[in-house]
Amino acid sequence: MDARHATIPLQAPVPPSDLPERVEVAHAGGESYLITVRGHTLVAGQPEQAGGDDAGATPTELFVASLASCVAYYAGRFLSRHGASREGLRVSADFGLAADRPARVAAVRLRVTAPGLPAERRPAFLAVISRCTVHNSLRRPPEVVVELAGDA
Repeated sequence: MDARHATIPLQAPVPPSDLPERVEVAHAGGESYLITVRGHTLVAGQPEQAGGDDAGATPTELFVASLASCVAYYAGRFLSRHGASREGLRVSADFGLAADRPARVAAVRLRVTAPGLPAERRPAFLAVISRCTVHNSLRRPPEVVVELAGDA
């Protein structure tokens, strides 16, 4: 078999009971949901044009926000590690949805503003922020298992 058709062995799936982290999502009324993470609560919802009451960011917006905030975290750590200021650090994310099925985010553009970044550190900075945990998870997607609980 040539290299174009080589198979890559996958890791054995992790049983859900062995996964150490948890996020809980509960219906909050209408098209809104409360997300609880380690005692922190977020609201996800839908805008009015999608039948919601705009109580919070959409799940898709939270997905993109997760990527942008992960990049910002890595950027901030890099700046601090190299004695540069985080003042003015900002990440903007533009995204677009796919026109075809399945429904998904088709493209994300992140623009990082880091006024405290010395010019000679730019290549290393870009290398580090391009490898944040969320971005790495998109490059090598996790196995996702959807199950029905109880007597549903």
